Amino acid sequence: MLSDMLSSRYDIRFSGRVQGVNFRWTTCRVAQKFSVAGWVRNESDGSVRCVVEGEQAELDSFVESVQRAMAGCVTDTVIKTTAPTGTMEGFGIRG
Repeated sequence: MLSDMLSSRYDIRFSGRVQGVNFRWTTCRVAQKFSVAGWVRNESDGSVRCVVEGEQAELDSFVESVQRAMAGCVTDTVIKTTAPTGTMEGFGIRG
């Protein structure tokens, strides 16, 4: 579990050509470089959803790194910020 310094939860929706391009795998690889916890999954509408918790600066850097790593695929990123639950451990792919 992340430390008590947890400050935010991002519910992110990446759109574009984001399925079938190793997006989820790349997101997991990027997450290993940051102090974040959460998950990523493909959505039925063709987007990819990622829910991640951590300190604000780590979350921002994580999102920027995913966007940079998948720059040719992502056309839109929508982030909703909510209160963290502090219950997530690690980072993985769902469904």
